[in-house]
Parts: sequence; C-alpha cells; structure tokens
Amino acid sequence: MKLTILGGGGFRVPLVYGALLTDRGEGRVTEVVLHDLDDSRLYAVARVLAEQAATVPDAPTVTATTDLDEALRGADFIFSAIRVGGLEGRADDERVALAQGVLGQETVGAGGIAYGLRTVPVAVDIARRVARLAPDAWVINFTNPAGLVTEAMSRHLGDRVIGICDSPVGLGRRIATVLGADPREAFIDYVGLNHLGWVRGLRVAGRDELPRLLADPDLLGSFEEGKLFGTDWLQSLGAIPNEYLHYYYFNRETVRAYSEVEKTRGAFLRDQQAQFYDEMKRPDTAALTAWDRTRAEREATYMAENRETAGAGERDADDLSGGYEKVALALMRAIARDERTTLILNVRNQGALSVLDTDAVIEVPCLVDANGAHPVAVAPLPDHATGLVCAVKGVEREVLAAAENGSRTTAVKAFALHPLVDSVNVARRLVEGYTEVHPGLAYLK
Repeated sequence: MKLTILGGGGFRVPLVYGALLTDRGEGRVTEVVLHDLDDSRLYAVARVLAEQAATVPDAPTVTATTDLDEALRGADFIFSAIRVGGLEGRADDERVALAQGVLGQETVGAGGIAYGLRTVPVAVDIARRVARLAPDAWVINFTNPAGLVTEAMSRHLGDRVIGICDSPVGLGRRIATVLGADPREAFIDYVGLNHLGWVRGLRVAGRDELPRLLADPDLLGSFEEGKLFGTDWLQSLGAIPNEYLHYYYFNRETVRAYSEVEKTRGAFLRDQQAQFYDEMKRPDTAALTAWDRTRAEREATYMAENRETAGAGERDADDLSGGYEKVALALMRAIARDERTTLILNVRNQGALSVLDTDAVIEVPCLVDANGAHPVAVAPLPDHATGLVCAVKGVEREVLAAAENGSRTTAVKAFALHPLVDSVNVARRLVEGYTEVHPGLAYLK
C-alpha cells in the first residue's frame, strides 16, 4: 500500500513513519513517498527516516520528490501536512496580529484566518489534482487550520478527505487516566469544531464518569486542562474544553502574555527548526538523535504562554509524545482492513450536529470502516457553545468565499466577524498588514 506525505520535508514526518514501523499487519503501508517543495528539507527528513528503519525488517521504502503529480499517482492514502509560507509565515501571522492587539495563533483568531486565506487555494489545487490523479485515494488532512482546510478540500473530494487532530485524543486520554479508566475502552462524548470543542461525557461500560470528575476539585485540578482553565470554571461549564479554548476564555491575558515574550511560538519554531535543518546538512550528524533532541524541546514548550498565564506549570511527560500519528495510523488501518473503530475526526456534518448544515465540517466521534468515517449523532450543545461554534463556522465560510472569489472585502468581513477581533477597523488593518507580508495573499483584490 502506498502512502504519500505532502509536506514530506516537515519536522514531524518521522512521527508518522515511526508509527508505520510498528504496523506488521496484512495490508500495511509498504511504500512511502515524501513530497515537498524544498529539496534540502526532504533530504534531512529522509536521513532521519533511514535511521529509524535501520533495525526494522521490511520497513516501508521511502522515496522523495518535488513533483506533486508524481507523488500523487497511485497513492492509496495521502497525508497532507503542508505549511504554506513556512514558519516564517507563521511568525509574521503572530507579529501582525499582536501589533493590532489581537491574537495571532496559527489556528485561532486573526492568525488562523490569515493562515487559512493563504492555505485554502493551495489545498483546493491539491484536492483537484487528487480527484484527477488518484480518485480512489483517501486524503488524511493535518494541514492547519484543519477543520477549515478539510472543508475546502471536501468540496472537491467529498467524504474521501478526513481531518485529524491530536488535541481531542490527548484530552480524552488525560480524562480517562485521571479517572482510572482505560482510554481504549472509553467513549468520549466530544463535540465542536477543530480546536473548538468540549468533552461532555466519558462513558465506560455504559456509565458516564465525567460527573465524578467535575464533582472532585482535587481530581479535576490534577491534569492539564484543570490546571489551565481552573477547577471553578470547568465546574461552571459542566464540561472539559479543548485546550485551545483557553485563547477564547482567557483572551486578554493570553494576548498580553504573547506580547511580552521575547519570541512568539512561530518565531521560536522557525529558529529552532532552521538550526535543525542546518545541522542536518553535515554528513556526520546523527540524524535521529538530532531530531529527537529538537522534538523534545518543541513539545515541552507547547502552549507555554497559556500555561504560564494560568500558573499550570510544566507539561506532564505523557503529553510530550505527540499523538496525531497514532490517529492517522488507526484511521488508515480501519479503512484499509475494515477494522471498525471509533475515532474523533473532522468530517462533514451529515446531520450529526443539528445546528449546522450537512456540509459543514465538524469534529466529533466517528465510526470508521472500509467505507470511511461516519459521524455519530450528538446531542445539541448548550447555548454558549452553540453561539461560539456558529460564529466561528460563519467566519470559516467567509474565508472560503474570499479564497474562492479573491475578494478583499470578504476577507475583511472574515476578520471582523471573528469573536476575538473587536473592531471592523482592526480587521481592515489586519488585511492590510497581512497582504503586505504574505505574497500568497496577492490574489485578494
């Protein structure tokens, strides 16, 4: 089975390949094709993968190419993890937003909109090529903003594109663990959009264990989200929010914290990864060791500003191991082998969440089999969550419209309607600022 990885020179690709190396079952991936626009990054990642595979019999073969059409032809699965504009673009997203006093995070608020505006046209081009060159392939999208990009691609690929994220998986694992349950045996009642969802229940053997957690302040405050949001707020919500909702619930504090750091997250990763890729140009570098060291630092500093604002301390060791690669592997196994399972995924709504239309991509538990991912019908969200989900989905639709029509006016509307952008004039200045620094937004007229 052939897996094509778009963004194959990306830093986290070895996580995906490492997961593939653990799969010894029938119908496993035997061929991996890395695609990237940057030859040197492809070379660096291929070196890491070669060291990973050195002691594994019959490891999947790895080839690399800068030719997109060549990479897509004959693929059974296509994993999309591209970053349009690179980490320099992410750093610019943060800088422009913070200059206007608003959040520049890559998937939330102004930064997420800017990233979406330059990513959607590229993702749509990829979707069209897939439809033409590999119509039977399944696309697994990890490109951010994951829900928005998945919805853009679904307009050309239908249900053959499925978005994944490790945030709900990690959240469910933490809740189950603190409750003394096996995460593999728990059903997570999780509903929302990508990076905008809530765990409303955790059922083990048919019994919802979440009320027990919410009733115990000591237990509730013992894991990441309890420390991040505070036990009083979680008890008020009656649910456990995705960590990215910290940007909404504590926006003022987060913007201030981001404004005061020496380097934003994007700038930190840009410089850190530039050092890694430079190091990989030396033939004597131990590739896997260098990658492991860099990844450990990357994971340990994830959402550091939010944790500092909340006084949450360092991340737990179990949260430093990634997770999206395991979701991707479980998804591929379920489809390729008809190994039915339940995963939290980004898929078209199809009536699962009644407040949104059928084509809106949402993040919910899905039953997965050889025919793809099928969203489980979920109970309505409470009013406060419904309002936030509908507002952000409305913004995503404006981003899609601006990307399709090249309308600068629609782009301004997308920014202005976001709950974390507090002025139409700020929205106009954001569009001006982003079009100045991003050549990829020159299509907005």
